[in-house]
Amino acid sequence: MNGYSEIEREKANLINATSISLEQLEKSKNETLYFEKQRAMNQVRQRVFQQAVQGALGTLNSCLNTELHFRTIRANIGILGSLEWKR
Repeated sequence: MNGYSEIEREKANLINATSISLEQLEKSKNETLYFEKQRAMNQVRQRVFQQAVQGALGTLNSCLNTELHFRTIRANIGILGSLEWKR
């Protein structure tokens, strides 16, 4: 009888240890999933930010080129106007 209760106690200890190990594994899995989710979200934020910056730079360059074009035209008109005035 004594050997049987020792086996039952060992069985209960093994079941408890297995249960604790499974809980720890589940906790580790959830933490890993959380950190992977955070990493993925940060990568998406970074890509969106890069695309927004590239779009803004494209818009700025376009505006600057347009402004430079208009200034050149105005300068040329001014030069041509002064040439006509001298005649």
